[in-house]
Amino acid sequence: MTILPLDAAGSRTPEALRGFLGECRASAARQGGSQLVSISIEVDTLDPLAVLESIFEPDEPHFYVERPAERMAVAGAEAAALFTADGPGRFAACRDFIDETLARAVAVGDLSAPFSGPHFFAAFAFSDRAEPGEPFPAATVFVPRWQVAHCRGRTVATANLSVDGSSSVDLLTERVWRAHAKFRAFDYAAPEFPGGPALPVAEVSEVGAAGGYAAAVARALEDIAGGAFEKIVLARAKDLSTPGTLHPLRVLNGLRQRFSDCYAFSVANGRGQSFIGASPERLLRVDAGDLVTEALAGSAARGSSASQDAALAASLLRDDKELREHRLVLDFITGRLRSLGLNPEFAEQPTIRKLANVQHLHTAVRAELQTGMRLLDVLAGLCPTPAVGGVPREAAAARIRVLEGFPRGLYAGALGWVDAEGGGEFFVGLRSALIDGARARLFAGAGIVAGSSPEREVAETEIKFGAMEQALRS
Repeated sequence: MTILPLDAAGSRTPEALRGFLGECRASAARQGGSQLVSISIEVDTLDPLAVLESIFEPDEPHFYVERPAERMAVAGAEAAALFTADGPGRFAACRDFIDETLARAVAVGDLSAPFSGPHFFAAFAFSDRAEPGEPFPAATVFVPRWQVAHCRGRTVATANLSVDGSSSVDLLTERVWRAHAKFRAFDYAAPEFPGGPALPVAEVSEVGAAGGYAAAVARALEDIAGGAFEKIVLARAKDLSTPGTLHPLRVLNGLRQRFSDCYAFSVANGRGQSFIGASPERLLRVDAGDLVTEALAGSAARGSSASQDAALAASLLRDDKELREHRLVLDFITGRLRSLGLNPEFAEQPTIRKLANVQHLHTAVRAELQTGMRLLDVLAGLCPTPAVGGVPREAAAARIRVLEGFPRGLYAGALGWVDAEGGGEFFVGLRSALIDGARARLFAGAGIVAGSSPEREVAETEIKFGAMEQALRS
């Protein structure tokens, strides 16, 4: 990737910008293809979700993620470059697409600013093959045309352009200049969501037969007793309908306010469907060669008082079934990292991670990434972890589809981004729903090991459903 100072993009006048883009078009023509031109400027503080609300179009892809507790939010909309993949090699195929795009990219601006330069937003489904009719492919990676990010007290606006020998320089210049002018003096006009501030819920129905989840858990326990696997994570799904259109960003506003320590997210496919949620689980972060991941498994409810909450947490730390479930996840993650030649560091005893409606056993894991090792290669080795799949992974994954009775899609998949320097962050698509017009499909799951009971797992999933149901009803 070629890196240029901001003035090289003609940041001061439209005429200078037009001249720079003309040079990019000529270069692309000489190379016989297209090149990505990424122009980043630092602007006054903006709310990326407000920006996304102002440019939202249901027929355009977007990616939004925010972690309010860390003062980080990023929004990207439309697609300057897009790639999809299917099959066991999907992570490698997406890695190659990123490499090929960056090899023909020009980045303009101060790339030391957070989220400056081109970013590749990615959504990997739980399964490596999408079933017919599913709204999202098994893997999608795209570079947004417009990106706004706020992180560590700084806001960066980025325009990404695909330029080839036939591109209209005048049109590209107008788009960039108009967008940058908007970002420099943003008008926070209140969005008009369909149906007003909220829509009444008309109907909620379980996907599958009544009592089907408890029966699936019972069948899974028989498989475990027979030695088929040690652990399997089984999900439930509920379908919710409303009298009018559900707007994903209206729901997202409620999620980010209630779950400040989670990843509030929305991923749109550009065909009117969005996958949204508030995920508690980081899958992987790489920054300057430092790798951070975590084991998050084993759950308990929150208490109605401080005393009850503390008692539930203490009980969770002593619960043999929950500790075994957590250890299976931790051993898988550390084993996978060691198989890649890494040296994971972690505490031997888990701690408690408290969320608004549930608390989990949690262990942070850190390692130093080896030279030449790629984020997506590590991600491919981890996905899916036993926190959302099972142990052994292959045996459990094959059984999940049979017992659940519906395709997961992006639920329990990997969502995140890769930057131009090989860093990035991915989280797990949990506590989530697929929004499709006036309908929403909600997902929640629980880990099943020896000692699990169908009644207890049904109760756990109801707690997890609560967050999304409340967001959709408010």
